[in-house]
Amino acid sequence: MVMPLAASAAELVVATVNNGHMITLQGLSQEFEKANPGVKIRWVTLDEEPLRQQVATDIATRAGKFDVLTIGSLEAPLWGKKGWLAPIQPDAAWQVDDLLPTVRSALTVDGQLMAAPFYGESSMTMVRSDLMAQAGVKLPLHPTWAQIRDAAARLHNPARGVYGICLRGKAGWGANISLISTMVNTHGGQWFDMKWQPQLTTRPWKEAVSLYADLLRKYGPPGAVANNYNENLTLFSEGKCAIWVDATVAGGFVDNPKRSKVAGKVAFLHAPVASTPKGASWLWVWALAVPTSSKQQPQAQAFVRWATSKTYLQRVAATQGWGSVPGGTRFSTYANPAFRQQARHAAIEEEALAKADPRDSTLPKSPYSGIQFPIMPEFQSIGTAVGQQLASLLTDPVTVDEVLARSQALVVRRMKESDTTR
Repeated sequence: MVMPLAASAAELVVATVNNGHMITLQGLSQEFEKANPGVKIRWVTLDEEPLRQQVATDIATRAGKFDVLTIGSLEAPLWGKKGWLAPIQPDAAWQVDDLLPTVRSALTVDGQLMAAPFYGESSMTMVRSDLMAQAGVKLPLHPTWAQIRDAAARLHNPARGVYGICLRGKAGWGANISLISTMVNTHGGQWFDMKWQPQLTTRPWKEAVSLYADLLRKYGPPGAVANNYNENLTLFSEGKCAIWVDATVAGGFVDNPKRSKVAGKVAFLHAPVASTPKGASWLWVWALAVPTSSKQQPQAQAFVRWATSKTYLQRVAATQGWGSVPGGTRFSTYANPAFRQQARHAAIEEEALAKADPRDSTLPKSPYSGIQFPIMPEFQSIGTAVGQQLASLLTDPVTVDEVLARSQALVVRRMKESDTTR
């Protein structure tokens, strides 16, 4: 049930990311409009990187173009501390104590929730169980990257249109860097040491990046450098990838027979590890936030509460099925037998989210918080610049040492240019 606002005319401009859960939200948002006559929602839907660029520009300049922002667990604490976000105003029906602790903590600044979680995710391994059976390949529930490499080699069959592995190849701090950072973590590396010195030329970086490039060069699909989450979701759902390491949220889509040709033929495993389990799987939350620059504060807050409520999740279940419900946010979702039955990846996701610790994600002690990214203002530009360097390994005749040396130099330069005092 949608609790109506006092009658008022308002257009809410909502900036969101182009993915399945958000498209479902757009369809169901008509129920919010019907319950609140005069309130109309206008959607601005973009891919991840353009969304981040537009939203960051709007909020930093206080232009007020958007009333509701889809942001993540990197932006929420940084922008909340700057006073750019209005604290979320939960009511009793919203049940803030039902939120998973790691997800709630990722969006909280000084005890105030700065964004409401729409869905949370960690990372996991998805592998075609039918192809493994045919090839006699076995992978454990907790695979290593070495086992993934060997399995990708054996399952790679481009003559039949099946590639051994799909990974994020597109450049960006929220694209290839998300995966590569976890690979570096689990190889025993970090972005910065305790003196804030970049570590991109250390052995863990070289081992992780060499493995990443080798996997996509030998066993990845053509044009992997252009592929991010959505592109790989399409490839895997079409049966063109044997293995895919990516967000746990993908589980509800690749196992849905209405969306995927391989539904029922997917084994869900934990994210691969190397020399340490620390930071092997990421923590990300897509959340809805209200910028302080919005002129429609009451309506925007009401919409955010509705879109992230238990009531909304029940509406998704009623119209799309429990397998399509956004996970990663509430205890009550995982306690629901129907969700656990239809979302076969739920146990992996729940365990990974419970164990995610952004404050202790690297084997050597690090000065930053965050798993697949250091939570720091400079990282969006640093991560994207390094992502562009690493993407060149998939297209240009360059070596890992050359790329990492250039990456190290640009991070050193960017840190020197920063006016942030540490």
